[in-house]
Amino acid sequence: MIKGSCCCGAVQFELTEMPGMMGTCHCSRCRKVGASTFVFVKSEAFQITQGRDQISIYKAVTPYKYDRCFCSVCGTALGEILSEEESFPLAANCIDGDIQLENKFHEFVSEKPSWLEIGDAAKQFDGHPG
Repeated sequence: MIKGSCCCGAVQFELTEMPGMMGTCHCSRCRKVGASTFVFVKSEAFQITQGRDQISIYKAVTPYKYDRCFCSVCGTALGEILSEEESFPLAANCIDGDIQLENKFHEFVSEKPSWLEIGDAAKQFDGHPG
């Protein structure tokens, strides 16, 4: 069982299997909400165990398409944990412990700030990976 939570612990969740992949988004929106490295999880393997009522949603506006969830108590960015999709991105920073995944890609590198250097050999894409 893989456990995770927001910073204050109001929102907690469990994963019954390892996430499938890790990626980093460099778009300005992901950077500003404080979570740009995500792991992708299957909805059937994910369960909120505490604090569902503490989750707030920041609705996407064009050109973005994904709503962002965050803890309404401490503000921790959680990813898409209220998604109804078969799989969804979960903010990697919310996982308690080490899941030993390697970053597989960087998206929206065209929006990456000049002060940020990518320090791994993961594939890079100007926008969403194809």
